[in-house]
Amino acid sequence: MEDVLDVYALPYDPDIPLICMDEEPVQLLGEVVAPIAMKPGQLRYEDHQYTREGVCSVFVFVEPHAGWRHIEALPRRTKLDWAHQIERLLVEFYPGAKKIRLTMDNLNTHVLGALYEAFPAGRARELAKRIEIHYTPKHGSWLNIAEIELSAVTRQCLDRRISDIDTLNKELSAWERGRNDSAKEVQWHFTTEQARGKLKHLYPKL
Repeated sequence: MEDVLDVYALPYDPDIPLICMDEEPVQLLGEVVAPIAMKPGQLRYEDHQYTREGVCSVFVFVEPHAGWRHIEALPRRTKLDWAHQIERLLVEFYPGAKKIRLTMDNLNTHVLGALYEAFPAGRARELAKRIEIHYTPKHGSWLNIAEIELSAVTRQCLDRRISDIDTLNKELSAWERGRNDSAKEVQWHFTTEQARGKLKHLYPKL
């Protein structure tokens, strides 16, 4: 826990940006009966019945100090999916960064070894050298700023039925653009000193 809190307290460094990453499953739901569209003076009506169209996984990256995020839905969340997302982060979004401080939970797919399963060894090592990983502790996912971002997108974009991954990605892309255009930064205030005072039960008793 203190490792993550110390990283959050570091000053902004564009050469070594802090990126928070998280992912969550999203169920795709279709309509049995077509909804009645909203009209002036009339609410939108939809039937309580729905069809299950499968599950996908939503990946999100957030740079809290810069107010930037990227969010995308993929059919799965395997080690290979994570590895390709990391490559895109480093090559497409942050090609000039010397290194990225990456905060995420310790899911068994979130390991540098996944890069070696996805890419030739030389390429995997090249990517791995540019990542400095900081894992949130078990049962401490609330420390991950990307989880806060997922909570926001769930309330603002995913609170309705979406039946296919292409439509979902169009909606997520529109939400991402609006969020990035407004440069919504995240101000983290909980410090290591506060943790030692308020979360004493998490520390071993000496």
